[in-house]
Amino acid sequence: MKKSTFIAGLIVLIIISLLIILSFDKKAEAPEKTKKITIITTLFPLYDFAKNIGQDKVEVYLLLPPGTEAHSFEPKPSDIARINQSDLFIYTGEFMEPWVQDVLKGVSNQNLKIVDSSTGIALMPSAFRDEDEAEGAPDPHIWLDFDSSKKIVQTIADALGEKNPANADFYQQNADEYKNKLSALDAKYTKTLSQCRSKEIIYGGHYAFGYLARRYDLKYIAAQGISPDSEPTAKDLIALIEQIKKDNIQYIFYEELTAPKISETLADETDAKLLLLNPGHNLTKEDFENNISFISIMEKNLTSLSQGLNCKQ
Repeated sequence: MKKSTFIAGLIVLIIISLLIILSFDKKAEAPEKTKKITIITTLFPLYDFAKNIGQDKVEVYLLLPPGTEAHSFEPKPSDIARINQSDLFIYTGEFMEPWVQDVLKGVSNQNLKIVDSSTGIALMPSAFRDEDEAEGAPDPHIWLDFDSSKKIVQTIADALGEKNPANADFYQQNADEYKNKLSALDAKYTKTLSQCRSKEIIYGGHYAFGYLARRYDLKYIAAQGISPDSEPTAKDLIALIEQIKKDNIQYIFYEELTAPKISETLADETDAKLLLLNPGHNLTKEDFENNISFISIMEKNLTSLSQGLNCKQ
């Protein structure tokens, strides 16, 4: 073989090798361009909203372990690390997650976008007072007013659009579709709850449904305060039992994820029946694995309310 031919072949071989290497480099870069946005959410409604808005362009994680009561949750060091490694961190607000500000002080990720979903929403005062909670303490359960839920959805869509402008229209379209579902749900609630013989919700759980009661012109009494750890006094329970008997209340509503001992006590003393009314902070492990949605939880709540308040079918 001539020396010139050998050199030419070697050059061609080198060029081919370089092209292959460059090709692999480009393939290695591709995932970076298509990398999904990582979102950490504190409560289930935020998790479900973010999933519906971001769809296949995001990875959404629920910080609250399924089956855990939201008000008693405290993040572990591993949770803080997950927040620090994410692109978006979405929480409800300072009154629902009072631990957030301390956690964020330890976050070093300069690219992390922090989203307070209560931004632009006027909080109503709770109507419950006990020795552990100040009178008129803000009620943080804003997702139980579906107009507020729509504002939260828009806040999340805006945050995603800022983080990923190339897909801003995609997020906005999904947000609009989801807000339409919330509007339809609101219309269903309005129609059903306007045709009830009773307008009084007696709840054996913590004070969570103030927004829903205000929106649909219902009377709402909870046995506990904003926190499920708050306990009613014997005097409070006696007064509540007397009111249930006086108003001929047929159903006591109980809470998901907490022992229904208060609801059971009220039912035993008044011969009332029990119905589940789920605030939706979190899901059981089984429901989470079955991909139960926020909309479906609220639809089940409406079925319970319709029965418990003796609404026209």
